[in-house]
Amino acid sequence: MPLVSMRQLLDEAAQGGYAIGAFNVNNMEQIQAIMEAARETRSPVVVQASRGARSYAQDRYLYHLMLAAVELYPEIPLVLHLDHGNSPETCKSAIEMGFTSVMMDGSLMPDGKTPSTFEYNVEATRKVVEMAHARGVTVEGEIGTLGGIEDGHGAGVDALSHLTDPDQAAEFVKLTGVDALAIAIGTSHGAYKFKEKPTGETLRMDRLIEIHKKLPNTHLVMHGSSSVPKELQDIINAYGGKLRPTWGVPVEEIQRGIRNGVRKINVDTDNRLAITGAIRKVFAETPEKFDPRDYLKPAREAMRQVVMARMTAFGQAGHAGDYAPLPLEEMARRYAA
Repeated sequence: MPLVSMRQLLDEAAQGGYAIGAFNVNNMEQIQAIMEAARETRSPVVVQASRGARSYAQDRYLYHLMLAAVELYPEIPLVLHLDHGNSPETCKSAIEMGFTSVMMDGSLMPDGKTPSTFEYNVEATRKVVEMAHARGVTVEGEIGTLGGIEDGHGAGVDALSHLTDPDQAAEFVKLTGVDALAIAIGTSHGAYKFKEKPTGETLRMDRLIEIHKKLPNTHLVMHGSSSVPKELQDIINAYGGKLRPTWGVPVEEIQRGIRNGVRKINVDTDNRLAITGAIRKVFAETPEKFDPRDYLKPAREAMRQVVMARMTAFGQAGHAGDYAPLPLEEMARRYAA
């Protein structure tokens, strides 16, 4: 089974009333953890790489690791997605590399930090849609601005000051033709999302529901949606870490989002916490160990457990064999029509 279009996975998820977890990767162990979790739960999956990951791992390494995943897990519908592309040029380079889905984040200027104008966002995103759809590649856009910084990307703004405006979201989709829309509802990148368990004041699910009513046929995306479980924080702190108390997005709120049009959920921080906790534990309990396999194997297993739990909670488990993947050429024909 080749790498498939994200649009097909999201369309199927919409029909089935579930969402797809999109998990960020930087190295081999993370891809292995995701693919093992997908096989165990029989889940379609989106694996995504940010600009930071592409620079850290180098594109060719990442791409060939994905091809290995396709070869080893032929039963899993697998998407390779660019997370937070900062310009049409970045998206173009990912499409040429073989990514089957790209995000053009025109909510920020190409520096990945400065909030942009609506006009700039429309123009940049529209350009990517034309280029991507000609090849059958999916496009995710973003309107509104998330707080926090991840992989050098993010405005560092207060997450509540740049929420997505529902009318503007509807206009943006009409003008750009995007397949999926990331919205700002108070979530942010990184571990420190909320200082206490989020309420309706800090995590604006009402705004998400309003946007879904205006865009019932657009796949919505929740970024910055790790749940930052206390037990993962506690493992890190028990073995020498110094994380400040923090709260993420509760799984039950994500499930409420899924009932209201959310089809893609970005998870990165939870996996980072699981990996780091497992590595710290090995270093603390067996300080004589020095073989990287001694700490990377438990790290990979800890991430696999988190990914399996999210796949089950998001409802994608059991859906890997539901449909035959469409080649990108067929998707391109559908877009053209």
